[in-house]
Amino acid sequence: MEKEPAQPKAEMSEETTSSSCSDNGLSVVATEEMCRYCFDVLQFRLDHPGEEPPPPPFGAGVECPLFVTWKKMERSGDGELSLRGCIGNLSPMPLKDIASYAFKAAFEDRRFRPIAADELPQLEVGVSLLVEYEQGAHPFDWEVGKHGIIIDFYIHGRNYGATYLPEVAQEQGWSQTVAMESLIRKSGYPGLVNAHVLECIRLTRYQSSKFSIMYDQWHPVKGETLGVEALSG
Repeated sequence: MEKEPAQPKAEMSEETTSSSCSDNGLSVVATEEMCRYCFDVLQFRLDHPGEEPPPPPFGAGVECPLFVTWKKMERSGDGELSLRGCIGNLSPMPLKDIASYAFKAAFEDRRFRPIAADELPQLEVGVSLLVEYEQGAHPFDWEVGKHGIIIDFYIHGRNYGATYLPEVAQEQGWSQTVAMESLIRKSGYPGLVNAHVLECIRLTRYQSSKFSIMYDQWHPVKGETLGVEALSG
């Protein structure tokens, strides 16, 4: 039996076939600067509860579906990272509002207690910009390690939907079948996963541009994306 991990939470929207990230027709990719900004605003919020941080020095005029993921280094020191919070949006949102998702992933993911200041040195942050949305021909019309998947289906008088980011199945060592069964369970569907359920599924596949950094990569330059010479911590 393959173990199901703590799963990324998506703020599901009715509009799940969003266009790719773009800025005047140019492709937008996740960058180290975006990750450093997430660390900066997390430190800012811990230092100044209730205050809004400065806007990012990037993303003006850009809208993009995105996720922010926080992971934490295990105390064993073997390099293993565990999920600490992950929240995003499947519909385009202003990239300049990325701070709100850094905060939601850190403090409002209901699966975890809010991140505390003393955890910062063990953290990694990842920013995923979702691109290349395509309708799948069937529930297995995607590739492990390449595509994220969104499913939605209507059965027994109820709608269900959920998503996994592109890295989830590969990181867990899942086959397409195991990943699909897990995603159906994540959607909240309580019944038997059979051929009829699979026939009801509408699949959207997508790819992501992702960048991740650890605390040690951010700390020497902390505050730069806010135009602040130094933050506490």
